[in-house]
Amino acid sequence: MATNPYIVQQSTKTPLINFDPNGNFELKGKSIPENTILFYKPLFEWLNEYAQNPASKTNLNIQLDYFNTSSSKSIVDLFKMLELISKSGKSETTINWLYNQEDDDMQEAGEDYKSIIKIPFNLVSFAKK
Repeated sequence: MATNPYIVQQSTKTPLINFDPNGNFELKGKSIPENTILFYKPLFEWLNEYAQNPASKTNLNIQLDYFNTSSSKSIVDLFKMLELISKSGKSETTINWLYNQEDDDMQEAGEDYKSIIKIPFNLVSFAKK
């Protein structure tokens, strides 16, 4: 099992990433890094290690205000990795797509992802404070 959490603080162009080896994962904010592949590479390396011996339950809460096209590919890759972890039978895996109820684009993006991901995928709307 990955022993240390993988944490990246949120910036104006990159999301908060807080992936805990106990199976609680959070991705929140904007995802428009200069180099998406380079930005997400350490996360995927951490997830590969985590996948060897995951927690019995893995739960991703993802709440993005905005993401660019290249981030979209990384998000799909992230979801596919979670699918593989789920299919291994080692971890019950759920994705929660949180979006502002007034943000039709994020709702639609969540619906698109839900249609291609084969693990529990919840669309959760919230009112902006």
